[in-house]
Amino acid sequence: MAPMKSPKRLQSLIDEGLVDEVVRQLMSGKEATVYVVRRGGETLCAKVYKEATQRSFRQAVDYTENRKVRNSRQARAMAAAAGVRVPKPHNFCDGVLLMDLVSDEHGDAAPRLNDVVFTPEQARAHHATLLKEVVRMLCAGVVHGDLSEFNILLGDDGPVIIDLPQAVDAAGNNHAQRMLLRDVANLRGFFGRFAPELLDTDYGHEIWDLYRRGILDPGVALTGRFEHETGAVDVGNVMREIDDARDEEAARRLRMQALG
Repeated sequence: MAPMKSPKRLQSLIDEGLVDEVVRQLMSGKEATVYVVRRGGETLCAKVYKEATQRSFRQAVDYTENRKVRNSRQARAMAAAAGVRVPKPHNFCDGVLLMDLVSDEHGDAAPRLNDVVFTPEQARAHHATLLKEVVRMLCAGVVHGDLSEFNILLGDDGPVIIDLPQAVDAAGNNHAQRMLLRDVANLRGFFGRFAPELLDTDYGHEIWDLYRRGILDPGVALTGRFEHETGAVDVGNVMREIDDARDEEAARRLRMQALG
């Protein structure tokens, strides 16, 4: 395949010798556009970040309130240091992150989970793997905040999380618990399509409760069960959860439309 014309944002990396050629565009999202590039004998990804002003204001308020993880690169570094399955970064220059290309068993660019059909056994295995990644991130003080089947790739050796654009500091953000619960619910909802018994689990509250009590560690044995305390209903919190669910469904529909 002949190399494509170099996008303007990647020209400086070519001029600096960090990239030899741009092969093709891999995907485009709300945070960045990703290209397959070559450098010497290596095939890498170049993630070109979009301007921050293109992101929604409502998201910015939620994710930056008391936020201590300042950007996705910092979050990625923290996650990688904790052993979380994220692509290995190589360089960052002029708003472009060079990192490993996640490949499938044939050496091609790995598909997103959303583009794959799983057996019940595969769904249960990948769900368990990703819950461990959620726990690893939380043990490192990071909540992803936007985890779903759209930003996880199925590499040749299992799922790899490719985006941490909204990652927050678990201890310093008032929305961290809600975001953690949403991440886990997204995983439950997706894999529950293939293994329906997962829909009856409540790993999110279990993980957060262990974290809150200071006894969460990467090797913890999760049960998927959690006994909620009974008491007065916090109407305000219930309404916020309803609003969040509505927003999440609207976002899901937009993503599906974009994919269509």
